[in-house]
This record gives sequence, structure tokens and C-alpha cells, in this order.
Amino acid sequence: QEHLVESGGGSVQAGGSLRLSCAGGPRYMYSVYCMSWFRQAPGKEREGVGAIGRDGRTTYTESVKGRFTISQVDGKTSMYVQMNNLKPEDTAMYYCAASITPQCFQMSERFYKYWGQGTQVTVSS
Repeated sequence: QEHLVESGGGSVQAGGSLRLSCAGGPRYMYSVYCMSWFRQAPGKEREGVGAIGRDGRTTYTESVKGRFTISQVDGKTSMYVQMNNLKPEDTAMYYCAASITPQCFQMSERFYKYWGQGTQVTVSS
């Protein structure tokens, strides 16, 4: 399969944790430069949360640094994000995406070809 599937979303109270998973991707994973997590809150544009490169290097948007950690399993067919100390402003639909271009660390949607359907994360205060 070439599409991605997310899982692990849910509802938690502020300060809680969730771990999202992403599986699937292009048939030839060696073509993937980055896999990333994006999120979209109601009424807002989709934003990049963090990315992991084929070399294991990661980058995060400022608002989640120190709280979110992205990782991959060997073979790079699955990706995870561990989200700790969740805040109400983290409430959004979370999407995983894969890019076959080296500009992917800019976390701009236009560099991402493969997308999942999303998983909802709701954080209550």
C-alpha cells in the first residue's frame, strides 16, 4: 500500500500523554526523505508538528519542543510520536505524511506526497 494509516488518537486531560502511530507508505521506502506529523485544529490551517529524516534527524515546531518525540522503527515502515504534557491547544486532527523530496524538513505541505486520513486528539482542561 502507498497510503498511510494513523492510530492512537483519543481524549485526555491536560498534562496527559498519548502515542500516535503511523504505518504504511510508498512501496519503495528508500525514496522517502522524511516522515512527518501535521495537525489541523478547527478553523486553522494545517501545520507541521515535527519530522524525522532517513538518517534519524528530527525537527519540531517550537510549541511542541520538549513535549513531543518522533521515532521510527527499523525498516522505517512505521513512525510514532510520543506526546507528553498535552495542552488544550494541542487539540487537533493529526496526520502523518511522507515526502520524497529533500526539502521536507521545511514541513510544508507541498513537499509531501503521501498522507493518512488523520486521527483526532482532544485535550481537555
